[in-house]
Amino acid sequence: MSQINTIFKNMSWLFISQIIASICGFIWTILIARYLGVNNYGILGFAISLTGILFVFMDLGVGTYIVRAIATDYDSAPRYLGNTLPLKSLFAIGTFFLTLIILIIQKADMLTITVTLLFTIERILNAFIGLINATFQAFEEGKYQGIGNTILNLLLLIFILLTIFTDLGIYGISFSYILANLIALIYAYVTLTKHITKPKYEFDKKLCKEITLLALPFALTGFLSSVYYSIDMVMLTNMVGNYSTGLYNATYKLISVLTLFYSIYGAVFFPVMSKLYKNDAKLLIISYEKSLKYLMIVIIPIAIATMFYSTDIIQLCYGHEYDAASPVLSILIWTVCLLFISGVGNTLLNASHKEVTVTKIYAIAAVFNIVLNLILIPKFSFNGAAITTVLSDILIVVIQSYVIYKLGYRVNKKLYLDLGKIIIGSIILGITLYFLNLNMWIAIPAGIIIYFAVICLLKLFDDDDKYVIKEILSKNN
Repeated sequence: MSQINTIFKNMSWLFISQIIASICGFIWTILIARYLGVNNYGILGFAISLTGILFVFMDLGVGTYIVRAIATDYDSAPRYLGNTLPLKSLFAIGTFFLTLIILIIQKADMLTITVTLLFTIERILNAFIGLINATFQAFEEGKYQGIGNTILNLLLLIFILLTIFTDLGIYGISFSYILANLIALIYAYVTLTKHITKPKYEFDKKLCKEITLLALPFALTGFLSSVYYSIDMVMLTNMVGNYSTGLYNATYKLISVLTLFYSIYGAVFFPVMSKLYKNDAKLLIISYEKSLKYLMIVIIPIAIATMFYSTDIIQLCYGHEYDAASPVLSILIWTVCLLFISGVGNTLLNASHKEVTVTKIYAIAAVFNIVLNLILIPKFSFNGAAITTVLSDILIVVIQSYVIYKLGYRVNKKLYLDLGKIIIGSIILGITLYFLNLNMWIAIPAGIIIYFAVICLLKLFDDDDKYVIKEILSKNN
């Protein structure tokens, strides 16, 4: 099977699972927001954000390091897993108590403390799922991760529906997350041992120390990235209260549905790029170029359309109680475009053993994000947090592009021409939507037809793209 076919096969499994996950996530986001109300939804947002920031201490970059290590040496998998699974248990225990200490220092109320600790348990279970999924990625067996993701999200939706039906409140929502992740973890572990490899359990202190040290740059990047993307909700809660956090969290959840699709790209391409760095530098840069092109083809027109119909989307999802969140959605949608650009760059740099460079970039962005939030949140509340996020994303893309260029990765000038065509097509789409002023449901199919007609007229797809499509559609496995 060609590498393109393998990539497409893995992406197909993950894409289908992500569609299911996004539909489920979209439904439970709406249901939870309406069920809990703005204030309790703000508490939930705080709990998820704080545990998201501290999640790095449950993993310490081990998952990302494992993908790169095993992808280039499958025989090392049993030993790596046999040591990292016990190692992560120690990380998890430490993180639980660290979370409790932070909540006590913040003088959080009992409801916030309990909900946050319950989500800490959910994050611990998810961290072990992540490690096993990392092994699936390294072996390029995306179907197992895809099935696991589907099981997790369908179960979570079912448990949330039962919670709302039986009126178990915010505690019931929290336990729904824990139970769904526990069942998904059992599936992942059984599948790992049956179809991929069996961990060789031991606790080799030297190896564990080596793994931890080599994974630390990934851990620092993960921590800084979490701070960068989650600190705004923590700061909103402490500076302007749960109500503003609830509005911001509602918008952020919608954005998260789109950003989850980027995880498909990372899961599939990171092990591929790791191999290409070792074996074929030319193909490495080509994969980077094509990744940027294809991701931008999809996400830029979505951002344009979302900006025009933000009020309709918010009202459809949450009702008039959340109307004030529509400007936030118009701003935050652009973080998805920027995330896709920086995400492709991160994959290239991490695969090229430049993870320390990625860490430095996110350190700069995290400091910039916190300082700007301190300035803008008191003045503009959740809108200030949204503006800060976009400006921070722009900073990352600018620094990262400079670093990639200085490292000697020279992209084909045709990529800039292609990106220009995508932007032109998206602008024409936006102008058309503005003047036609269509109903949102009519605008969706009309916009798709208009956009793809324009980019086809601009001859965006070249012979290489046609070859990729031909390989994907080929029945010769």
